[in-house]
Amino acid sequence: MKLLALCFASLCVLGNATALAAGPARPNIVVLVADDWGFSDVGAYGGEIATPHLDALAKRGVRFSNFHVAASCAPTRSMLLTGVDHHRNGVGNLRETMPSAHVGKPGYRGSLNPNVVTIASLLRDGGYRTMIAGKWNVGSEAWNLPDQRGFDRSIVQGDTGSDNWEPAKRYLPHSATVQWFEDGKLAKMPAEFYSSTYFVDRTIAYLQAGKNEGKPFFAYVGFQANHVPLQAPRAFIDKYRGRYKDGWTALRTARRDRAAELGLIPKNTPMVTMASSADWSRLSDKQKLYEARRMEVYAGMADAMDHEVGRLVAHLKNSGEYDNTVFVFLSDNGPEGSDYADAQLWLKTQYSQDMDRLGDKGAYGIAGPSWASASASPLATYKFYAGEGGIRVPLIIAGPAGIQQDRIQHGLAHVNDIVPTLLDIAGLAAPGRQYKGQAVEPLAGRSLLPVLKGEASDTHPANHAIGYELSGNQALFKGDLKLVRNIPPVGDNQWRLFDIRKDPGETTDLQAQLADQFRSMQDDYAAYAASHGVLPMPDGYDPVRQVLINSFLNYWIPAYRNTVLAWSAGLLALFVLWRLRRRRKAMR
Repeated sequence: MKLLALCFASLCVLGNATALAAGPARPNIVVLVADDWGFSDVGAYGGEIATPHLDALAKRGVRFSNFHVAASCAPTRSMLLTGVDHHRNGVGNLRETMPSAHVGKPGYRGSLNPNVVTIASLLRDGGYRTMIAGKWNVGSEAWNLPDQRGFDRSIVQGDTGSDNWEPAKRYLPHSATVQWFEDGKLAKMPAEFYSSTYFVDRTIAYLQAGKNEGKPFFAYVGFQANHVPLQAPRAFIDKYRGRYKDGWTALRTARRDRAAELGLIPKNTPMVTMASSADWSRLSDKQKLYEARRMEVYAGMADAMDHEVGRLVAHLKNSGEYDNTVFVFLSDNGPEGSDYADAQLWLKTQYSQDMDRLGDKGAYGIAGPSWASASASPLATYKFYAGEGGIRVPLIIAGPAGIQQDRIQHGLAHVNDIVPTLLDIAGLAAPGRQYKGQAVEPLAGRSLLPVLKGEASDTHPANHAIGYELSGNQALFKGDLKLVRNIPPVGDNQWRLFDIRKDPGETTDLQAQLADQFRSMQDDYAAYAASHGVLPMPDGYDPVRQVLINSFLNYWIPAYRNTVLAWSAGLLALFVLWRLRRRRKAMR
């Protein structure tokens, strides 16, 4: 009998193992991060830019119409990688915009803290092979590079951005060099490339190199498109010649109407006209041509990025991996609305801004605030600010794992939700407050998988408060309500309350009608700020001016101190000699 029982048990174990082996393989995961794209830049979100490959992913999956990130790159990327609020993961602000009073304070390292774990580490420990190509921007310390943060293979840029044709060329004078790292060491980069093409080339190479390992993969592609300088192959730019001749106001309206037609926003969604948007009708014909060309370059750069996404998709189809791959696409923040007027002196020494050269190597394209407002249509504000245009961006999740197809999810979602979602898709548990015997920050977000499968209508309960702050711009979400305050020059430092489900353009302030909620949400925000160590901004703080101050203190003085001292010593010596000579003449 014992022998029969042992044989039966062995057969059960063998049967279970066979069933497990025959079961579906865990899905691969590809995360695609666009840089500075507005809510309606993607065709599937109402835009006119050709993004057929992203649109195909949208058809294959779920589009989120109410997804929020931080209003600048590093804070968003820190949450995307860790699932922990940026004030608790160390990236409370972008280093370039951080006031000196905040530097080094808890939550304001400007790079990831040691007590957070990345999704790459969790997936690698769970049996995935992991890789990243593109923008990193969450810490360039040796212990903070991708090879120490869970990535098997990596080729990354540590900075906020660089030239898209010449990888060693800075896009602003706030650092001595552009930092590139490969597998934890300084990278030897080609003299020239096109950034979107290069990042996809390297991703495909990593996929090819590990194809026989028998593991699912996690691939993160951090594009520079559409970060300044706006640059793209001429063929992509010229596709849009004449497309923007009617100006930004017409484009903003057309995109709003198309987004409503697609079902992403309510019909006839009202919009505000930002004070930073110029009146197109008052421009000269020459100015209109130049401004239209700037947007043509912007569109060409986005189109070129989508083309590279298509190359990656084609590779996965050819390798047989596509059907078992989950794709996540998002932008790291809203569109760039800076005009870079304060950097024009430096730009003129480094780049051309001639209309016939825009987009090319050696040329510097900028969209500017008026086109940025159109990219964010129908939303208010743009990058750096807490209005919906700065922090509401497209999110597409597509693939297997029971994800529904061609569906729009209107419920509130947050970038902190991505890590728990990917863990859920991979069948892995969240780390809790301990990871490999070390205390770590717990995940702040919630898995989106139930809404992706159609098993739930919302991820966050209506009474769940989600706080937000960056550079003094503040917000708190609770159900469909949003409390928000923006600093000058775009805002006026006053709290306002909006129903962003019905009024995503933030046009009707509800603080009088919903006085109790207005007060209670201010209390919720105060509690968030206290528990997350949010620091008050210095009086008169302006993010653009702070970039100039930090560039001067952190780059110009260290870089040119010896030169300045040498010239000063020489001038002092000449002055002393001149005074001595005058004294001698006076004594004769």
